[in-house]
Amino acid sequence: MKNPAKIIDHTNINKGAKANDIIKTCDEAKEHRFRGICVNPEWVKLVRKELKGTKIKVVVLIDPPMGQSSHQERIKMCQKAKKDGADNLDIVMNIIDLKYDRYDKVFKDLKEICKIGSSKVIIGSGYLTDEEIKKASEIVKRAGAICVKTSTFKDPLDHFELKEKARHLKIMRKSAPGLEIKAAGKIRTLADLKMMVRAGADIIGTSSGVEIMKELRS
Repeated sequence: MKNPAKIIDHTNINKGAKANDIIKTCDEAKEHRFRGICVNPEWVKLVRKELKGTKIKVVVLIDPPMGQSSHQERIKMCQKAKKDGADNLDIVMNIIDLKYDRYDKVFKDLKEICKIGSSKVIIGSGYLTDEEIKKASEIVKRAGAICVKTSTFKDPLDHFELKEKARHLKIMRKSAPGLEIKAAGKIRTLADLKMMVRAGADIIGTSSGVEIMKELRS
């Protein structure tokens, strides 16, 4: 397996985070040379500034936890994030629309968003049946995203066993060949990370990146 740092999106989406907390997250990312930093939209400009001169990607979480803002609002959020300096848009699929089989609506929304910038689409796999995970992954690929991602905060997947999380990744990999797969949801240890990679993950979203790297080097 490649250096874990190269696949970690070091995450700080704490609603109570202050500027100093975000700067600390950036410093940690620079120290360990993580793939990216994932933050809420209000911090994109600061992170872009702090990461100047590095190859670390600025990743922004858009419309959590269920992707239920209007299409127009979602477009505006993505456009602003891109303008502020985001490299990747981690956009939550409208999970309710998917659950109610409004597939065309989900596709059209994501297709327009993918035109704005490189998008990693969060499907909320903890809310979905196996067939819905398959369908969601297929839609994400058709829409032109670069990656399909399992979950964000408040997703039931946080409480699933690791083996079940790994099973979701395998469904996603099979349903969206050619796309990167991002695993998230309480991935806290090096063993957790390795299991997700074996199941098909290309990128790991975690707030425990520093701890994982310390474990690797201990």
